[in-house]
Amino acid sequence: MSAPQQPEAVKLVASLFSGDDGLLGEAVQSLSERYGRADFISAPTPFSYTDYYIKEFGGSLIRRFVAFERLIRPESLPDVKIWTNALEKRLSAEGQRRVNIDPGYLAMAHLILATGKGYGHRPYLRDGIYADLTLIYRGKSFHSLPWTYPDYAGEEVTGMLLRIRGKYQMQLKENTVGPFDSLRTSGDETAHGKLDEPSVILS
Repeated sequence: MSAPQQPEAVKLVASLFSGDDGLLGEAVQSLSERYGRADFISAPTPFSYTDYYIKEFGGSLIRRFVAFERLIRPESLPDVKIWTNALEKRLSAEGQRRVNIDPGYLAMAHLILATGKGYGHRPYLRDGIYADLTLIYRGKSFHSLPWTYPDYAGEEVTGMLLRIRGKYQMQLKENTVGPFDSLRTSGDETAHGKLDEPSVILS
C-alpha cells in the first residue's frame, strides 16, 4: 500500500490574449496583485492559431504568457480559474469579454490547464472546473498529447515553458520559496502591491 504524501508546490502560469495590449497589462497587474510578483512575462506575440475567438474578440489578437514567483497548492487551481473568470468579467465592456485568461500550473512532470469544459482527458476537479493535461515532460523536453492545442505543441511555447520550468526547479532545489506560499482556501489570497519588474522578459 502506498502512503499518501503531500504533493510538491507548483508554479502558477497563465496565457492571456486580447485585441488591446494595454488591457493585457492591466490583467497581468491584477493577477500580480492577487497572486504575487510575476517572475516571467513574455513579449506580446500575435495569436493566430485559430479563428475560434474572432467572433467574440475580433481579429489581430495579442498574447502574453506570465508565470508567478510564489508557488501554489495544485488543488487550488479551481480557485484560480474562478477568480480569473471574474477578472475577465470585470474587464469586459457592454457584456463583451475583452481579455481571455487561461490559468494553469507547471509541475516537474507536466503542464495542467484549468477549463470549464469537460472531456475524456479532462478529469473533474470541483466547482465546475476540470483539469486539462496539456503537456508532459520527459527526456528533457515537453511533449504534446493527441489533444494538445497546436499552439502549446509548438517549439516557441514549449521552449518558453522549459525556461519557466528551469526557474521553478531552482526554486524547489534552493527552497527559496516555501511550499504552498501563496494560496489558501480561506479566500485570503491577495498579494497587494505594484507589479515588480519581472526577471525574465522574452523579446
